[in-house]
Parts: sequence; C-alpha cells; structure tokens
Amino acid sequence: MELRGHLDLMLLSSLRQLGSAHGYAIIVALRDGSDGVFDLPEGTVYPALHRLERAGLVNSDWDTSGARRRRVYRLTTDGTAALAAKQREWHAFAHGMRALIAPTASEGLA
Repeated sequence: MELRGHLDLMLLSSLRQLGSAHGYAIIVALRDGSDGVFDLPEGTVYPALHRLERAGLVNSDWDTSGARRRRVYRLTTDGTAALAAKQREWHAFAHGMRALIAPTASEGLA
C-alpha cells in the first residue's frame, strides 16, 4: 500500500492516541489499529520519526526505566496543530474520493 503523503498523519495520530511511545510500540499500534493493513518496517518508521523531530512536531527522550534504554517520542504543541491540519486535509480528500468512486445506481455495489 502506498503511504506517501500519509505516513506523517499516521505517526502523529498514533502518538496522540498513545501519549508517548517508543518506535516499536508505534509500529505495533499502527499494525493493530489497522487490522494488519499497515505493518510498517522499522526502516520506514524511524526515519520518519527523526524527520518529524527535526521539524519540531515530535520530541524524544531516552527512557532508561527498562532493561534496555529506548527513545520515547511524543507530540509537541506544533505537532498537535500539524495533526489537526493533516486531519482536515485527509477528511476533505476522503470526501472527494468517496464522491468520485462511489458506484452509481446502475453499477450497483460490486
């Protein structure tokens, strides 16, 4: 499935739901929340998280409370605002797509 243009929305949305999380927990949340449709590799998720961090939309800190130290990510205020804007864009896009691809009465439901 093509993710270009949607990965940031997916990651920001997951972080809003999780609060703060390490990368693997985000990967699991995306996979489980999409019924397995978005089973993303680490090589896709981690570079995107680093890019979002450079853009100021995500912050990270090291969590040393477990057996291994892990980087934990969370939304910034700018990340929350970017998420809201991306959600509005997605809803407008989805509305337009539904209007374009909805079957007509003569086609029926395939």
